[in-house]
This record gives sequence, C-alpha cells and structure tokens, in this order.
Amino acid sequence: MSSWTYEKAGVPHLKGDPAYNRKIAGLIRSTRVPGVCGDTLGFASLFDLKKTGIKDPLLVASTDGVGTKLELARLLGKHDTIGIDLVAMCVNDLITSGARPLFFLDYYASGKFQPEIIGEVLKGVVEGCRQSGCALVGGETAIMPGFYTDRHAARAAQYDVAGFSVGAVDRKKVVTGKTIRSGDVLLGIESSGFHSNGYSLLRKIFSEKELRGPVGQKLLTPTLLYVRPVMKLVRTLPLKGIVNITGGGFYDNLPRVIPKGLGAVIDPKSWKVPAIFRTAQKAGKIPDREMYKTFNMGIGMVVILDKRFIKRARQVLKAFKLDSYEIGKIVPRKGVEIL
Repeated sequence: MSSWTYEKAGVPHLKGDPAYNRKIAGLIRSTRVPGVCGDTLGFASLFDLKKTGIKDPLLVASTDGVGTKLELARLLGKHDTIGIDLVAMCVNDLITSGARPLFFLDYYASGKFQPEIIGEVLKGVVEGCRQSGCALVGGETAIMPGFYTDRHAARAAQYDVAGFSVGAVDRKKVVTGKTIRSGDVLLGIESSGFHSNGYSLLRKIFSEKELRGPVGQKLLTPTLLYVRPVMKLVRTLPLKGIVNITGGGFYDNLPRVIPKGLGAVIDPKSWKVPAIFRTAQKAGKIPDREMYKTFNMGIGMVVILDKRFIKRARQVLKAFKLDSYEIGKIVPRKGVEIL
C-alpha cells in the first residue's frame, strides 16, 4: 500500500505555493489603507489606530456570512460578486454605530481546492473592501474533504464564506439610538434587491429553471454597500439612529435601535416596492406581514433623525446616486406597525 500525504487526502499545501501566495498578496495589498502595518502573509495582522486620526477611538466589530445565496451562485456558476455580499453584510452592520470600517478578514471553507473559484470570490471581497474604504488584511482558506458535500458534479464544489470587519468611532460620536424621540422621521434608503437575506425561502418558491434564468440573475445582484453615503451623513448631520434592514426585515430590526416605550409606524406606500419582491410574493403566496418580516422590500438602510434635517439628508444621498424616502415616524407606543 502506498504511503499517504496531506495532499493525497485532498488538502494542498497552499502556504508553500509561491505563485498562489503572490496572487493573494497582490489582491490584499491593493486594498491597503493608512494604519495597516507589516507583511500581508504573516500569522496575524497589525493596525495602527493612531493613523485613523480619531481622537478617542472605540473599536467596533462585526461578523456575518452570505447564507444560502451561495447555492444560487453555484447554480449559476457566477462567484465574482459573492465577496461583495460578504463585505457588505459585515460593514453595513458596523456603520450603524457611526463607525468607519478599518479592516476586514475573510474565511473560505470547502471540501475541494478550486483555485479559480477561490480567486473569483476573493476578487469580490477586494472590490467590496475598495468600495468601503477598508483594508483586507488577511483571511483563511480551509479545505476539508468529506465535510462539505458535492452532489452536483457540474457545479463548483460546495463552499461557505464568513467575514469579519473592524472599525472605529470617536467615543463622543457613537450613534446609539438613545436620543430618538417621538416625532422623529425614518428615512429609508433604497436597496439593490434582496441583498443576502431570505434565500432559503426564495430557493423554495422559485423552480430551478427560474433560478437559472432572469429571475436567478436578478436575485444574485450583490448587496449594496452603504459605507460612504452613511459616513457622509454621520459627518454632516445629527443622526439619531441607523438601522440595517437585514434578516428579520422591518419588524425585527427597527426595535434594535428604538428606545423602550417607543415604536415606529411605516407607510409602505411611501416608496415603490421593486417588482422582484412582488414576483416572489406571488410565486410563494406569501402574506404581507411575512414579506416585511423577512425581506427589505426595497429599503436596505434606515436613518432616524429630526424632521428638520430630512431635506439635507436626501440631498447627501442623491449625491451618491441613492434614492431615499420618508417612510415613517417614531411614535409613543411600542412595536412596529406597517399601515
């Protein structure tokens, strides 16, 4: 019987591959920002907080994944935007505290080493970091043969990704939601679609044929990155609350920011829900409440502020080519009501 090696078991020695390392290092270096220290291929990454210019910084961290949207990417054989989703799912949470993303790390795991797929995913991560103004400072590629299944030989091997973002905010400028008062306005910012939430449901209600066609292409639209426009709002206006409309939709996410004893009333007629959401609702016979509890319905981020600043906020967002809508208000009773 021949002797075994780690590579024969299905795990290549990536850390000893100069060509692979050069390619990865080049992509990582392309996202470098002031504060990044040391070698891109070290065991850990160093970052100099003094280079941020923040006088009294608090570190803010967030982690997330892309969920079963990955299965749609495998079905369509398109992996170059999944990395954008990964970055967005992390940094869009991070900025709700008013923090600026500083650096990002990624984790890729699969049962099979497919460098072309890994490269496509990484390109998306790099693009997401560039759009967010944060540095990709490292990550991990885990090859685990036999752990991830691969039932479809014609598709890329099954894989999963996770992201980790770290940012900073001045202690005096943290956005907490504590100053929210009855009468404050909810300004909704458009989404690019379903972002990366609810795909286990979407994959149930649409057939494989539909997912392979225009519907699937639409569903694969990457999550919109809100870092630059929201950071501009934070710098120029007194925002009271910032809400990322992710899993849980409006019903679960708004209460995470609104103080106890207060609630929100949303007017769904104040913006035009994109057609793809109604297509999904019709296909799955999904009740309205379930739609607004699962999906963003075309509103990916909500900022809460005094009505006096709404016009200026919309002008700022328009400069970033983003539509925004006055979708509701804070009321003196608990819960979220959608009229």
